[in-house]
Amino acid sequence: MRSPESPVLSISGLVKDVGPLPTLDGKMLRVVSDLSLVAERGQVTALLGANGAGKTTTIECAQGLQRRTAGSISLLGQDPDTAGAALRARVGVMLQDGGLPPSARPVPLLKHIAGMYQDPWPVEDLIRRLGIDTFSRTSVRRLSGGQRQRLALAAALVGNPEVLFLDEPSAGLDPQSRQMVFGLISELRDRGMGIILTTHLMDDAQRLADYVYIIDAGHNVAEGTVAQLLQHELQPGSGQQRVRTLLFEAEPGLDFTGVLPDAVRVSEARAGSYAATGALTPADLAAVTAWWAARGIMPTSMSLEARSLEDVFLDISGREIR
Repeated sequence: MRSPESPVLSISGLVKDVGPLPTLDGKMLRVVSDLSLVAERGQVTALLGANGAGKTTTIECAQGLQRRTAGSISLLGQDPDTAGAALRARVGVMLQDGGLPPSARPVPLLKHIAGMYQDPWPVEDLIRRLGIDTFSRTSVRRLSGGQRQRLALAAALVGNPEVLFLDEPSAGLDPQSRQMVFGLISELRDRGMGIILTTHLMDDAQRLADYVYIIDAGHNVAEGTVAQLLQHELQPGSGQQRVRTLLFEAEPGLDFTGVLPDAVRVSEARAGSYAATGALTPADLAAVTAWWAARGIMPTSMSLEARSLEDVFLDISGREIR
């Protein structure tokens, strides 16, 4: 459910052109086209899309790091293209490339950034919460990818912002660091912070997001809560039934023609490994097991899984490599 309070971010009809590019006969390349979204306080709003879909460009326009070609943006009630330093002090930004000075060491860097704000987050608390003390004497250039991500998140939070932009925040994180970062994001959301998350990792979005926008080729092509998107029709006519996948191992080369409804897609990922995906009913499962019994087939394994956000994303944006 969308909040009745004023959103932290509102974008309407965003257009962003780049160029001119000689390879395109001097024409401008449109990387974002008529994109609209709203991000609320106390929620994680996720922008999902493949690499090059326009996610990073969208949030850089939202932050005022890039000038939009057309459309309107309101960040905490102000236009980021014309607002001054007072707005930037209320916004935390964690970019995908980090943007951290390579020769700096973590603790002096965080203390330096904290000194720029009137009411910063206590640096020692961030160091403890994000485990930065374990690499506090190492320069940025020598940090691992995951360590750099944790430091970048601390730098984004040290100003105690009202809204937080996270661009691929779990990139390079080991499982322990991922759990730590996800726990902190959830805590910040529960404290009322508005968080805008861009990622191409569907598991991250499914776990963290309150509301999701799927972006493809610069357009937003679907939106909703995770639960709403999981009800997205797999094929026309499949209705709003819950989609599941039946996974099983059996002898290779089985022909399922006529065994299951046409709306249920059956594929053999590798020899003897099958996935039947669709609005499966108890009658469909009975039909499969009866078909096996009639032919003396005993599957070596069998499981039933709910449809994932990745399935929805691939159905909407396509399964071809871009």
